[in-house]
Amino acid sequence: QVQLVESGGGLVQAGGSLRVSCVVSGRTLITYPMGWFRRPPGKEREFVAGISWNGGLTQYADSVKGRFTISRDNAKNTVYLQMNSLKPEDTAVYYCAAAASLSASHHDYHTWGQGTQVTVSS
Repeated sequence: QVQLVESGGGLVQAGGSLRVSCVVSGRTLITYPMGWFRRPPGKEREFVAGISWNGGLTQYADSVKGRFTISRDNAKNTVYLQMNSLKPEDTAVYYCAAAASLSASHHDYHTWGQGTQVTVSS
């Protein structure tokens, strides 16, 4: 059974940087395209970024393009989301997820982590 565990969330000031990580256990990461989603307070879950199984393709939400970078290290079974120039509106619980194919739709993701809180203060 595949399990995803996020870490690295925290409190950061606007303009700062943070990197969140997602470790995959139970099956090698190399099998799956992966994505990051977030749920801001009082809002619906939204797509942030996705990456193909070998890292050759990436997708980003318009709201994070140029500021966030998704990457993966299949040897370490880990996916990362580097977040720069953070804004208060980036405050959310961030979730990683595994998919059958690279997608921006949460419907295509079959396994989810428990989430990690990122709070950006103004």
